[in-house]
Amino acid sequence: MANVLDLRRRIRSVKNTRQITKAMKMVSAAKLRRAQERAISARPYARMITSVLESLTRRIDIFDPETGNLRHALFATREEKRVLLVVISGDKGFAGAFNANILKTAFQFIGGNGDKEIDVEAVGRKARDLMRRRYPVAVYTEQTTEGGQTRQVREPRKGPVEVTGDHPGMLLKLESRRVFDLAQSIIARYVHEEIDAVYIVYNEFKSVIQQRLVVERLLPILKLGIPEIAGAVEPTTEERERAAEAAASAGISIEPVDTAEADEEARKFSTAQVDYIYEESAEELFNGLLPQYIFAMLYHAMTESVAAEHAARMTAMDSATNNASDMIDALTLHMNRVRQAAITKEIIEIVSGAAAL
Repeated sequence: MANVLDLRRRIRSVKNTRQITKAMKMVSAAKLRRAQERAISARPYARMITSVLESLTRRIDIFDPETGNLRHALFATREEKRVLLVVISGDKGFAGAFNANILKTAFQFIGGNGDKEIDVEAVGRKARDLMRRRYPVAVYTEQTTEGGQTRQVREPRKGPVEVTGDHPGMLLKLESRRVFDLAQSIIARYVHEEIDAVYIVYNEFKSVIQQRLVVERLLPILKLGIPEIAGAVEPTTEERERAAEAAASAGISIEPVDTAEADEEARKFSTAQVDYIYEESAEELFNGLLPQYIFAMLYHAMTESVAAEHAARMTAMDSATNNASDMIDALTLHMNRVRQAAITKEIIEIVSGAAAL
């Protein structure tokens, strides 16, 4: 049985741990507010690009009337033999089951498409580390063309699933330039028919209690402004309640931001019966904005994943703080009982000694 000194030392240790988890919870709450603001501020851009593209589709035909071919390759639908999966995870731990659930969803998608060749682009250190341990990494070699230019040539596949790229640290400091470069790389691979479809796995975030894991098809584009959800995992009632308690203690609103008015304003642009005059032709503008649309969808997924990660870490640290408090109470009660037992034993020894005299 532990003595009083050992129990006091253990209580002191747990109190120090509680201070750390409480501080991490408040830091995550502050970062969550900033992440929410960033996600909300990025939505008008995505909505307006969608509205402009919808407006342009009424002025041009997606199909060329002369050749009958699609005007842009991003609308081309092919049999899915080679699929690119973009897995958006976190770079740090202490976020509960956040990263584990994302990777579990990604593995379920890979397992359900065993008859296809799957390339994986891992965004975040957690996805990079696990994917590299489980699947081989694609190897590229440089070759010089006849014009003297060098290009990356992929060596033969080592298995049905390969990691073609990883982007650790991208979400720690989310920069639009890096996201746009990734979007351009994905578009180039799809246009050159290296892949037949693109899916992204991320955590969709609306509020602390309204978020879910989704598998969304990024390419090909079937309908502008409407995400193609291939699968979704909703949080349990217990997880929602725990997140609500953590948000309430940190002063975070659990209600989603009302963007109905802004959505309506953006929708007016695409539905207005006005023939806008553009400096470029409608077809050139349409082809130029489509890559921006893909970038906006990818950036939207990353900003929401960042907010969801901070919300998960805030909830996990709140649970750790509560568990530490419960442990301190239990240890204090046990220490008092041990001390009382020691005092009672000493009294009995004194009384027994006096009675013997």
